Amino acid sequence: MEIGEVLITAEDIDAKLTEMGAAITRDYRGKDLLLIGILKGAFVVMADLSRHIDLPVEFDFMAVASYGSATKSSGVVRILKDLDQEIAGRHVLIVEDIVDTGLTLQYLLKNLEVRKPESLALAALLIKDGIDRPPLEVKYEGFHIPPKFVVGYGLDYDGKYRNLPYVAVMDDSE
Repeated sequence: MEIGEVLITAEDIDAKLTEMGAAITRDYRGKDLLLIGILKGAFVVMADLSRHIDLPVEFDFMAVASYGSATKSSGVVRILKDLDQEIAGRHVLIVEDIVDTGLTLQYLLKNLEVRKPESLALAALLIKDGIDRPPLEVKYEGFHIPPKFVVGYGLDYDGKYRNLPYVAVMDDSE
């Protein structure tokens, strides 16, 4: 497989993260904000998004594995790395690279909700359209993309391409 068409340029990503960061700054001013990145993909988005948030924020991370085929989640989730901090009474913003089936995110939101945060919201750079998923409220949305396999900006194929500064479709027409 090779990298195909560039869907979203580095410049467009930066402009969208600037816009999302301004909205987060406005909404969380004067609040104790904790950003939670879902590893591995969200680390690039979270790092760049956080630079556009004009507030003191804290970071934490979770790593999860969902079981199913290589291309589709079953929604059966195992937490590989849990949070280092308690979130009770905190304003929590989950940062994701992509919302695909939504099954893993649905599980994580339920898991975090029982820990009694003051608020719990979701920010995602990419939302894949044309996918049947449970209802999820993405408070801070980046781009809607077609239901294609994409890489770059934290998203990988076989562990590679996360470092690309843009989002591209993987081309399997070799």
